[in-house]
Amino acid sequence: MKRMRSLLWILVGTIVVSASLGGIYGRRLDAAISSDTAQEGGVLRSIDAFAKVYDFVQKNYAEPVEPDRAIFGPEGSSNQGAIPGMLRTLDPHSNFFDPRTFARLRETQEGKYYGVGMRILTVPDKMGKWTTTVVEPMPGSPAFQAGLRPGDVIQKVDDKPTLGVEGDAVAKMLKGPKGTRVRVTVTREGYDKPLDFLVTRGEISGLSVDDAFLIRPGVAYIHIANFSETTDHELTDALRKLGARDLKGVVLDLRGNPGGLLQAAVDVSDHFLAKHQLIVYHNGRHSNEQRYYARSGDRTDAYPIVVLIDHATASAAEIVTGALQDHDRALVMGQTSFGKGLVQTVYPLSEGTGLALTTAHYFTPSGRLIQREYENLSLYDYLYAPEQNQSAPHTDIRHTDGGREVFGGGGIKPDINVDGSSYNLVQTRLVASAVCPTYLQCGPFFEFGKYYLGVHKTISQGYTPDDQVVQSFREFLSRKGLVLSEKDSQANLEFIKNHIRSVLVNMIYGEDEAQHISVENDIAVRRAIDALPQAAALLDHARKFMASHPTPQPPEFK
Repeated sequence: MKRMRSLLWILVGTIVVSASLGGIYGRRLDAAISSDTAQEGGVLRSIDAFAKVYDFVQKNYAEPVEPDRAIFGPEGSSNQGAIPGMLRTLDPHSNFFDPRTFARLRETQEGKYYGVGMRILTVPDKMGKWTTTVVEPMPGSPAFQAGLRPGDVIQKVDDKPTLGVEGDAVAKMLKGPKGTRVRVTVTREGYDKPLDFLVTRGEISGLSVDDAFLIRPGVAYIHIANFSETTDHELTDALRKLGARDLKGVVLDLRGNPGGLLQAAVDVSDHFLAKHQLIVYHNGRHSNEQRYYARSGDRTDAYPIVVLIDHATASAAEIVTGALQDHDRALVMGQTSFGKGLVQTVYPLSEGTGLALTTAHYFTPSGRLIQREYENLSLYDYLYAPEQNQSAPHTDIRHTDGGREVFGGGGIKPDINVDGSSYNLVQTRLVASAVCPTYLQCGPFFEFGKYYLGVHKTISQGYTPDDQVVQSFREFLSRKGLVLSEKDSQANLEFIKNHIRSVLVNMIYGEDEAQHISVENDIAVRRAIDALPQAAALLDHARKFMASHPTPQPPEFK
């Protein structure tokens, strides 16, 4: 009964927070106070109705009702249960987090935790039992330094079997205090006996700026995977190492970036914009308008920038893209972005739970609200099929600093469209996978990589596959029931060699080295490099346009 009262108070607290967040997020408006007071009776009546329904279900349902499941939903679920169901009626991004999910969210925001530093994947084996495989030891992590490889199947952690154990439980076994040791036992293709690795746990920083290198002399490639508390520091460090003052151009890759912290997006934009330029502003029902300006500004000679985006570029990543596009600071290439213009504030609740509630809408410097329509879409279609549901009505027309038209609603439209799928039918079949995001982590090339290293054990860092290796790859595919004809092999020879090389380098020398190979062969990146002169001309035109069309100075910072 005590547990039930606790759960009901979480529900009450969530409803009250949802109804009156003005006092928490920002100064409450006088008009809002009277409105909230008027609604108080209705809120209490709703709580009473819920309690009566729950009590009836608890007493009369055919099987015992678990309070956690009824209130929170099944563990790990994001849209079931009383509280998540209530929030789902508001918008797709307001969400309730059970204790485990909320702890993960905080780890993501902080950008660090203590453990061995490897991504794992747990799926049912042929007998239906959970089996955990190493997907990727993070570069420089304790797991990478100890010698663990992608494809290793984890059998035991500190002599405790992992077969049949869910992935979250295995991950918890691998985490622990800094400096402690954990024994990881794996099986590896090509080895007769299990292999033991003694790994010393350390602080794991999941880098958000996960790739930054000179892809051409004077041209930097920078990929930002998400926006966390460490992103600004990571970008500062990356630009310093790349020699920012001597750069002739930057390709900023935000493809697949789901967003993150608003302040991190503001800080990243500040690196590339001029001092005092507006980055983003937002307002909501219970919050005054808040504007964010570049405080430090770009101290270089303003090298040209091309930003790469796709349908999965969202939220904070769209803030950066929108700011750079509106100020004509960058040329945007790729596909129309996701279209998330809602600001969530995260509130910790009791019992280790948390609430992410939409408290405001954000707008790009030109005044664009880029939020995509969601009213008449299922949650699945909204989240997982944005490219099929992006309306781009040209009714909200805005203008960049250089006078170009840009449009609100439906995400950010690139200046130059680049099709996200550059694979032909044969290439698509070779990289296709239902459970992993890239060919480096599963699929035909990954499986061949495990087989090849099971026979040859290792490769040199400058390894390049020859025709004999390609023939071995074809024979391997044939044994797996996938036939690759000689004609198709020759027509896609460079593609096949590059992908075999990337996978093998990834397994032996790590993700960083393999990623450089993938980026150098990425058609969109090549086109972005070629478009840098166009980005330079865009910026030059905007400066001249602004000089002939002066605008009022921004207000002083508070």
